[in-house]
Amino acid sequence: MAGYDDRDGFIWMDGKLVNWRDANVHVLTHAMHYASAVFEGERCYNGKIFKSRAHSERLRKSGELLDMELPWSVDEIEAAKDAVLKANNLTDAYVRALAWRGAGEDMGVAAKRNPIRMAVAVWSWGNYYGDAKLKGAKLDIAKWKRPSPDTIPHAAKAAGLYMICTMSKHAAEAKGCSDAMMFDYRGYVAEATGANIFFVKDGEVHTPIPDAILNGITRQTVIGMLQGMGVTVNERRIEASELESFEQCFLTGTAAEVTPVGQIGDYNFEVGALCKQVSLDYEKLVRA
Repeated sequence: MAGYDDRDGFIWMDGKLVNWRDANVHVLTHAMHYASAVFEGERCYNGKIFKSRAHSERLRKSGELLDMELPWSVDEIEAAKDAVLKANNLTDAYVRALAWRGAGEDMGVAAKRNPIRMAVAVWSWGNYYGDAKLKGAKLDIAKWKRPSPDTIPHAAKAAGLYMICTMSKHAAEAKGCSDAMMFDYRGYVAEATGANIFFVKDGEVHTPIPDAILNGITRQTVIGMLQGMGVTVNERRIEASELESFEQCFLTGTAAEVTPVGQIGDYNFEVGALCKQVSLDYEKLVRA
């Protein structure tokens, strides 16, 4: 398979479509040195991006939280996504919108004089965790913790916040796992490296309060689905000692969709009826 830098197609950059291989930036781009970038991951089903506008709104909000006001409106971001999907003739695709501080007059930590740039790329992407939707994903327990909200803008989907996620996922894959579960700075269960986490016990669902993690759009969607099914959802702080008492576990995220978890460290979970039902109902919802 060709690398992501060597493909046919088009990418939207700064207001126009450019050839995929020409979608490049200068090596002194501020974001490459100081992680001044925000992004969104979205999925398009049957020609329609699920919760597209909510993602575009969050992209702008993430930029604001990083002191980067995007010079594109929500409507303009929506139009860019539509244009690049059509240019690449895709109706089922992953959509990556990215905004960053580019190269300019500043090359220190401060970069007010540098332009804010933006790109949207789309490509075909299958199940994020392979066959885990049937067997359940296997997760490692990360040594890195999600930082305190006093130290990072945790409500932003910011590139720099994923560094420890990359490190944790690499360590997990080295152990034969698909991903890693992370604790927060207090020692409570937080999330996986790129997905929110849910547990099932006695017919009720438990999930961490998003006070130190991103409140995912898929997370919010699934909570609404569960409540619509009459399932009690407990948003609370979850202790590490509780893991052995949960019966089922699943992850949610745009890339992950709804993926059951079969194992976290030494703790095992069944791919049970509720996990399967939520996954099936989510598949129906996004394609409705």
